Amino acid sequence: MFAEAEADPSLSKEAFKPMEARLRVALLNAQYQRLAKADKTLLVVVAGIDGAGKGATINLLNEWMDPRHIKTLAYGPRVGEELERPPLWRYWNDLPPKGSTGIVFGSWYAPMILEAMRKRPDQDSIEAQAVAIRRFEAMLAAEGVQIVKLWFHLSAQAQKARAKRLLASPETSWQVSPVDLKVYKKYDRIRNAGQTVLNHTDSGHAPWVVIPSADEQMRTARTAEAVLAAMRQRGVPRIPASFVPHSRPTRVADRLGQLDYDARLDKSDYESELGLLQGRLARAARSRKFQERSLVLVFEGQDAAGKGGAIRRVTHALDARQFDITPIAAPGSEALARPYLWRFWRQVPRHGRIAIFDRSWYGRVLVERVEKLTPPAQWRRAYAEINDFEGQLAASGALVLKFWLAITPDVQLERFKEREKSPFKNFKITAEDWRNRDKWQDYAAAANEMLARTDVARTPWHVVSANDKRYARVQVLRHIVEALETQL
Repeated sequence: MFAEAEADPSLSKEAFKPMEARLRVALLNAQYQRLAKADKTLLVVVAGIDGAGKGATINLLNEWMDPRHIKTLAYGPRVGEELERPPLWRYWNDLPPKGSTGIVFGSWYAPMILEAMRKRPDQDSIEAQAVAIRRFEAMLAAEGVQIVKLWFHLSAQAQKARAKRLLASPETSWQVSPVDLKVYKKYDRIRNAGQTVLNHTDSGHAPWVVIPSADEQMRTARTAEAVLAAMRQRGVPRIPASFVPHSRPTRVADRLGQLDYDARLDKSDYESELGLLQGRLARAARSRKFQERSLVLVFEGQDAAGKGGAIRRVTHALDARQFDITPIAAPGSEALARPYLWRFWRQVPRHGRIAIFDRSWYGRVLVERVEKLTPPAQWRRAYAEINDFEGQLAASGALVLKFWLAITPDVQLERFKEREKSPFKNFKITAEDWRNRDKWQDYAAAANEMLARTDVARTPWHVVSANDKRYARVQVLRHIVEALETQL
């Protein structure tokens, strides 16, 4: 894969000049066409040998194209709040919208490259990182993010000669970093690491393109051609099955139908248990150990199941400066311009904080499924994507608890009528709520499959009978308190 680049091919200035004029026009036209369509995001991932001219080439691309619609994203080692969230959080957080271009330095490949460069690399770690990267890129590609990855490469002799040439002039010496000067001594390890990374992660939907980088004109032309080819690509590339996360075959049980909807709690028991549980929750959330963890609470359930009331009983025990409540409605234009999980990744809490979601990312496999807002292939794929998302949260120190508050149709009808009569609650009832009652069985089937496919040990579902609000609130608090006290 590196043979051509290590031959250090060159392009004369005379040959490059007409190519430059053609490529500049073509790139600008392709960029404006993508902006007009706004159907895909382009991510250009930049990696390769230090001292190969990556930065200079990307700077030139910004000159050739309209830089207002290019977002250059540069990352170093994770620091500060980045360490308190999953490693991929910062890339999700900065993801550009459809129609625009993002250029990524210091990408999700950096840890894998560093591991592969070690004298005795951990092959299991490399494979695990490759699997995570393939899963991440496959989801982005399926959600309209086009990825092209550029590996800037040259021979050891050319790299050393380039550094020497740049250092010879005060006008260019700033382009040479201390790292560049050390590359020659470790060239073989760096080359082998690059080969390992490319072999593990090259794919049709996120291809690697090796850019010969010894000659400035050749490097610029090949980079421009690779970006132009990506911009001109139409449609969504086919993602091989080996790259796509699949949900395991699962028997779907009727968990909602098996609940004891007659469960009750009288007022005196409720008030005493509520106070005790809120006290325990307050102590756990304010403990020193919790400062090394975070808490993610997800509330789902039928309309009028009491999600808001349960959330208020939870937050009553918390410091208002410690939590954020995110009510989830239909996505706006900003969210629709990115993969569906983007808006939820942006709400991932740092350590010592609590994120509460009143409805959540499960809308993809509930309302979007039932209302046919999302094609079946997408919502079926979402089960594994959601499990992966939540798994990353748990691995970074988040305690993820998910609640489905379940009521029966007759209780929902009573609560709807009560809301219509109450001046304090009638804003809660809409024509949409009444319409959804006609699809009760469809929503129940979707919920049961969701529970079957996404109830895992690290991020469990708690299905709570909510015909009696007092009982439901105490059960929610008990699950949260017991999970916190066990984990801290």
